[in-house]
Amino acid sequence: MYRLLLLLLLAAGPALAGETVNDVTGLNPIEVERVLAPTTLDEISRAVREHDGPIAIGGGRFSMGGQTATERALQLDMRSFNRVLAFDPQQKTLRVQAGITWRQVLEYIDPHGLSPQIMQSYANFTVGGSLSVNAHGRYVGQGPLVLAVKSILLVLADGSMVEANPTQNSELFYGAIGGYGGIGVIAEATLALTENTRLARKTEVMPVEQYRGFFAEQVRGNPDMVMHNGILYTDDYRTVRAVSYLRTDAPLTVEERLVDAGRNYKVMRAALGAASSKSGAALREAVLDPLNFRGEQVQWRNHEASLDVRELQPISGADYSYVLQEYFVPEAQLEVFIARMRDVLQKHGVKVANISIRHAKADPGTLLAWSRGDTFALVLYYRQGTSEEARAAVGTWTRELIDAALASDGTYYLPYQIHATREQFLAAYPRAPEYFALKQRVDPSGKFRNKLWDAYYR
Repeated sequence: MYRLLLLLLLAAGPALAGETVNDVTGLNPIEVERVLAPTTLDEISRAVREHDGPIAIGGGRFSMGGQTATERALQLDMRSFNRVLAFDPQQKTLRVQAGITWRQVLEYIDPHGLSPQIMQSYANFTVGGSLSVNAHGRYVGQGPLVLAVKSILLVLADGSMVEANPTQNSELFYGAIGGYGGIGVIAEATLALTENTRLARKTEVMPVEQYRGFFAEQVRGNPDMVMHNGILYTDDYRTVRAVSYLRTDAPLTVEERLVDAGRNYKVMRAALGAASSKSGAALREAVLDPLNFRGEQVQWRNHEASLDVRELQPISGADYSYVLQEYFVPEAQLEVFIARMRDVLQKHGVKVANISIRHAKADPGTLLAWSRGDTFALVLYYRQGTSEEARAAVGTWTRELIDAALASDGTYYLPYQIHATREQFLAAYPRAPEYFALKQRVDPSGKFRNKLWDAYYR
């Protein structure tokens, strides 16, 4: 109970000096020297310039392996640095401070009929955090968030401020986005927007062997297809529910512009809770999801974009935590990887709550790109114990899944628990030496650190 209360307190606002900080899983308590919650750009620049020790950067703290902190660091808690700086509805661009959440972005642009071009599935994350992990969502024909970023403002290790975009200071642009706070502080960003439209939800259940063909014929290239994902049912890993959101002029069945902040998530929580229990996946497939997806639904794009991570809560308790992992494989390797993943998860008795299938276009050039071609992403949400033995067991099967992804010419996502060996990391991210060389040039003392770079940066 104490650990859960601590997690809630951390999520509620900036930490105090000397406090132990944690992430949403509650699995990574880290004692930092102090926490600074800046509200101005000068405050960020001065703190970076004057602090001699390590600096780590945090936002919503939805990363799950210590990517926002390290011991005895100055932690920059960016959540109070959250203003809109410029808005051009004609050019469909928005300039924001990095601590703003996507929910705040949606509330600002929705009255103008606009929507983010790309964002992840939940709106609680900060923009800076999403840029740091190069997040992605369910948007068809899109991919990593970098594709929707016009420019960023970086604060470097000496306190200097540099504007970077795909043509100006491009190495910094492609190093910092998806760079997990190792190159500098992403302080501001200019984002691309698009039209907010009505979406009709369609769903269809099929054997896993048919899903890739379905995607090629019905999803890819469909001019009305806006969002799409698959749900892989884990009772036998042989069935997929395809969930599509298509542009429509049909009357709304959901009148709300954005998801109500007080929305009840009982059905979704019941489905996820059942799925992670014994025989629960079959119950979800046969009963709960048909109930959840029944009937026609027409809503605004921004309504679907404004989902709240509360639908997954409670995420952690005294002896358990729900945790994410994600793997990326080339399109042609989808069925092969699913079979390999199934074997690993079943062998180790992993309590899987959900596996979502997404699709992403190729990354345009970030140094730590997870999508080096047209890619299927498999997002794994599972329940684990918190004991040392349970955590070690997770490390064992995680490394087996990483090997399975590498054998399928794929990779794994870095915002989660740091179980990969350094050899696996370098195999999954072959441009990491370029990233390290850039970091050495712009941060020669290794000022910007967190548990990810403690593990892999030399």
